[in-house]
Amino acid sequence: MTLDAAWRLACQRIARLDARLLLEHVTACTHADLIAHPRRMLSAEQLARLDALLSRRAEGEPLAYLLGSAGFYGLEFVVTPAVLIPRPETELLIDVAIESLQSWPRAQILDLGTGSGVLAVTLARLCRGASVTAVDFSSAALAVARGNAARHAVEVSFLLGDWYAPLGESRFDLIVANPPYVAYADPHLQHSGLPFEPRMALTDGVVGGDGLACLRAIIGGAAAHLRPGGCVLVEHGYDQAAAVRQLLAEQRLVKLDSWRDLAGIERVSGGQLD
Repeated sequence: MTLDAAWRLACQRIARLDARLLLEHVTACTHADLIAHPRRMLSAEQLARLDALLSRRAEGEPLAYLLGSAGFYGLEFVVTPAVLIPRPETELLIDVAIESLQSWPRAQILDLGTGSGVLAVTLARLCRGASVTAVDFSSAALAVARGNAARHAVEVSFLLGDWYAPLGESRFDLIVANPPYVAYADPHLQHSGLPFEPRMALTDGVVGGDGLACLRAIIGGAAAHLRPGGCVLVEHGYDQAAAVRQLLAEQRLVKLDSWRDLAGIERVSGGQLD
């Protein structure tokens, strides 16, 4: 079968852009190749791979898992079903972090629940004088994150453990986290490809929970691991900003604030250790 014929058939099964990206992935060609060489033939093996990927996409599996990578902050990151797929709204956390680090050129940065490592690796690339530590409870996720750090040629110290547990008495100038924050019974967990992503990266798993359990743990331990003047910044749900600011206030953090994403939703909140 030719590239052109394969593309046309693929478009009958899934969205046109997804079809093109999967075809390019399987055949190692570019969009320009599809246009310039439509009569190029696919091998039987390529056709079989394409058919399998199209079936998986038609069943709702996220495109990023099928391609094996996703973009974040202008970089490309390897992703597997062991990690959450990075979202555009999480880029706000990087923007706010960079602003907060203007007075800390050689900052000590901590990323809790690093997953694929997008926060740790991006901050390490943008803040070359900083020292970055990243923690995750999943060894499979850490393997992906280590690969992404190597891919982008940055040094990050990766630790296996539950939030602050592997850190001892270490203190940091900045703590960032994009933890699980979806409420246990939120119906969104059953749609938009979320059933294919690691549930422990989406929700805290507490039956009947409000999605704040991990945020409580991170904010509750922040003061003990921040240097004076240091900040903690967390991503949270669309309706959780007020609750997160209350958690920050309960820990006697100051300069509390929330930042809105491009959709106008309060998506990141944080505070400072006085």
